[in-house]
Amino acid sequence: MKIGILGGTFNPIHYGHLILGEQVLGQLKLDRVIFVPTFLPPHKSDKEVISAKHRLMMIQLAVKANKHFAVSDVEMRRKGKSYTVDTLRQIKKKFPSADLFFICGSDLVSEIPRWKDVDEIYKLAKFVLAKRPGFGKRLSGESFLKINVAQVDISSSSIRDLVKQGRSILYLTPYVVVKYIEKHKLYR
Repeated sequence: MKIGILGGTFNPIHYGHLILGEQVLGQLKLDRVIFVPTFLPPHKSDKEVISAKHRLMMIQLAVKANKHFAVSDVEMRRKGKSYTVDTLRQIKKKFPSADLFFICGSDLVSEIPRWKDVDEIYKLAKFVLAKRPGFGKRLSGESFLKINVAQVDISSSSIRDLVKQGRSILYLTPYVVVKYIEKHKLYR
């Protein structure tokens, strides 16, 4: 079994995340992509990060129609700061015979060497780096799989800004997520 792990804050999830998951799934012929929202992102301020419960629910709503997508609350159950190595250890324990592929944008490549227990991360999973313009030009090593994905100019921060301004976020995130944000008055 080949499993992709797509971690992030997902504050909120949007079509860029979903396109990334779908294209990696197809290009690497994965069996499943698991979306893993962080509980407390170790490298971000928690000022604008809404509760883990709301982020988890929006991801579940967004991926519900795709039988190859799943959601894990492994980091939320663990509480505290979320580190990739801890998440990969838990997923590997649950799927011991699976090949794991950790999906991230190539803009993170300069940060990876500073991650907690990075050598163990390389043993637990292959890195799948989605090429982004201007990033990842010096990627090397067998631990990195580089793929091209469709570029969409959508970010969670731009969605939050639009909501604060009272503007529409239709077509930036699935409609069920738009309705969830409206119903719970998030990002205002």
